[in-house]
Amino acid sequence: MKGLRILMALVLGFSTVLVAHAHRFAPSLLQVDEISPQQYNMVWKTPAQGVSDVPLRPQWPQSCEVRSASEPQLEGTGVVTNWQLQCSGLGEDGLVGQTLGVSGLGANQASVMVMVKLLDGRRYQQVLDTEHPEFVVPAQSTAGDVMSDYMRLGIEHIWMGLDHLMFVFGLLLLVGAGRRLLWTITAFTIGHSITLSLVTLGYFDYPVELVEFVIALSIFVLAVELTRTAKHDVLWRNPWWLAGGFGLLHGMGFAGALAEAGLPQDNLPLALLFFNIGIEIGQIVFILAVLAVWYIIRKPLAPWQDRLMPVPIYILGAFSAMWCIERGLAALLA
Repeated sequence: MKGLRILMALVLGFSTVLVAHAHRFAPSLLQVDEISPQQYNMVWKTPAQGVSDVPLRPQWPQSCEVRSASEPQLEGTGVVTNWQLQCSGLGEDGLVGQTLGVSGLGANQASVMVMVKLLDGRRYQQVLDTEHPEFVVPAQSTAGDVMSDYMRLGIEHIWMGLDHLMFVFGLLLLVGAGRRLLWTITAFTIGHSITLSLVTLGYFDYPVELVEFVIALSIFVLAVELTRTAKHDVLWRNPWWLAGGFGLLHGMGFAGALAEAGLPQDNLPLALLFFNIGIEIGQIVFILAVLAVWYIIRKPLAPWQDRLMPVPIYILGAFSAMWCIERGLAALLA
């Protein structure tokens, strides 16, 4: 337990350089709909808060001409632009076999979900990233494409969501390793899986800004709980209730990111399932990495454990308090 807190102090100390980017992860979305033969409506949505001065720019075939373009509009946490394209030079196959892409992915360390809907009902999706900045529209799509793309999005989401990782880290501090960790993480998984599914399938909606505030509040509550000297209250004896309850809130945050990435309506259950699987894979890898590093460094750092033990709790509390203020103001002004 003490070793985990030492590790937490080191990792969270390093994360101070990343805290400015602890906003809600959401990949950009490039949605292309064929509205009539050789005419396309293109919707481009990218996070309002960028991480680089290099802009992300969608790219389309040179034979396509822009007939009209809207002014960028702020929608939720993103900026949306619409274009109407005339692609008379593409021939009868239209976009099939043509290349769509996005520039600036490397500078922004970003990913983009490309979704294409053709006039005959065919749908395609592809995740673009630094290694794969372009997408050639195929003649047919497969379920395997949906599974791999959305699993990758789930992994990216949990790894890039610093607030979610800090909550999982806090649970590690609370329960340590062993059976209690297994039950606690299972409860967190069940909680966020429930709300992720219900929100994505349209059973209920929620105020995004308020949920983001409560997610930050969940980390603050966890930090306060870690400062308690009495280890015999309900939350210490049954931490899975805390993990499962706040997991419901974190699942809404996951659903918001998934909605902004876009969902293939013909494969919605499959995309939802593998996005959730991706989250679990990323979460398990993160926990195993923390435990492995803890095992390596616990003996060398043993002489300083008494001094380092309180540090991660203070960092959790400070960061989460800052996010509570920032997101609370955003919720009030929404």
